[in-house]
Amino acid sequence: MLQLNSIDIKKQRKFVLVWGITFLIVFPLLITLGLLMRLNQGEEIQLGMDRFYTLMTLHGLGMAGVLYSMAFAALWYLIGTRHTKLNLGLGYFVYFVVLLGVIGLAYATLIGKFGAGWYLLYPLPFKGTNWPAWSTGLSIVSLILLGVAWIIGILHVVYALAKEYGGLTNLLGWQYLGKKNVQRELPPIVMITTISLVPGLIAYLAGAVFLFMNLFQHFEPALSFDALLLKNLAFFFGHTLVNITLYCCIGWVYALLPEFTGREWKTNKVLVYSWNATFVFILFAYFHHLYMDFAQPLALQYAGQFASYLSAIPATAITMFGVITQLYHSKIKWGIIPLTFLIGVAGWAIGGFSAVVDSTIAINKVLHNTLWVPAHFHTYMLTGVVLFIFGFLFYLSHTKEEQEKDKTAKIGFWLFVIGAHCFIATFYTGGMNSIPRRYADYKGIPINSTHTTGALLAQIAAICIGLLLIGLFIMYGSIFNKLRKGKNIPMVPSTNT
Repeated sequence: MLQLNSIDIKKQRKFVLVWGITFLIVFPLLITLGLLMRLNQGEEIQLGMDRFYTLMTLHGLGMAGVLYSMAFAALWYLIGTRHTKLNLGLGYFVYFVVLLGVIGLAYATLIGKFGAGWYLLYPLPFKGTNWPAWSTGLSIVSLILLGVAWIIGILHVVYALAKEYGGLTNLLGWQYLGKKNVQRELPPIVMITTISLVPGLIAYLAGAVFLFMNLFQHFEPALSFDALLLKNLAFFFGHTLVNITLYCCIGWVYALLPEFTGREWKTNKVLVYSWNATFVFILFAYFHHLYMDFAQPLALQYAGQFASYLSAIPATAITMFGVITQLYHSKIKWGIIPLTFLIGVAGWAIGGFSAVVDSTIAINKVLHNTLWVPAHFHTYMLTGVVLFIFGFLFYLSHTKEEQEKDKTAKIGFWLFVIGAHCFIATFYTGGMNSIPRRYADYKGIPINSTHTTGALLAQIAAICIGLLLIGLFIMYGSIFNKLRKGKNIPMVPSTNT
């Protein structure tokens, strides 16, 4: 177990709080963009098509970026205070580069009206656009800055862990697969961190290739690239980013839940096999996003379905079983932190199941361009990742006793959960009623029932967003109140050594 003095721990805690407060500021602003989009689809306001797609672009890119950044920052804190020393100066460098990228992206979309969507589907950013060329260039450069910052952060964490634990194979837990006794226990969070970040590094490098190709196109319009190649690179990057964000969060559930159940959660062969399988399958599951691309080699389409099924089973099943084992007869006191972890795992499972449904080729033919798609990723992001993040933030702001007694925070939590699931239900219902995704509004749909149903569901969704925002700000009040008063720094429990 890493031994740090109280001053070093305070510095690491201050660093993660900088990330946390930034997240708490940006997150509701991005939710507001989603609210405006649903109000426009519900015909309650009129944004105009140009503004709608601008907000959609910033909402999608912003949410993916801010959730991953916060998940990575929380991992940084837990790894850097428990398992290996991390360079705090480099951490702040990553933070400020990410912040610079976010500011550039916000300016390019809100001022420059860049509205190509998170995927920058080639050659869309360059053909027939109604925004100035500089906003396209600024968006690409801003995304490159984000990618460079994340790559630097990942390399530092993985290198520090590999140096501490004796190489990458040890970080992957392969020493547990031999017949010899393991000389040094590998904490599950260390293995899961590696299995999250290494595929992330590969994806970010693919994303860098994609972005630089777009940047070259921006500076030299005469260039032309293969559209299917760039789409593969874009979706490999985007799909992997979302998945590793979730896995980063799962890592700290393994680390922190035992503090509330009083039970150890150790690495074993089953855990190693399941998470290593996820390491492989996550790299190929993105193919299910390209089923509609008839030019895509058929073998890759089948690989996408098999990898999507197989990537969803091992880690999810073993984690859910582990959570149940941790909780069963543990006499746990249901404070806000274990509640966020339990309901967050449920959100992960529900969203994962609906993703597997959509990744089935026969079903994807029906659901692909419907609201079912935003339904599944909003499920595991909003009711999975976001809840895990709030569990971590409550861990930073509350003592164990405070989080058990904080009834106000629990009220906010349940309002958020109810509002979030009701909001997501409007997406699922829309998907089952063939309401198309990415439409600014439904006025142009010639089928009257589809138009009416889509607008009604959007109106209901806006009400649900209002409810979850109320719950969100109630939780905010509890967190900021405790941070203002100060608290004891969480110490490393013996179960995580």
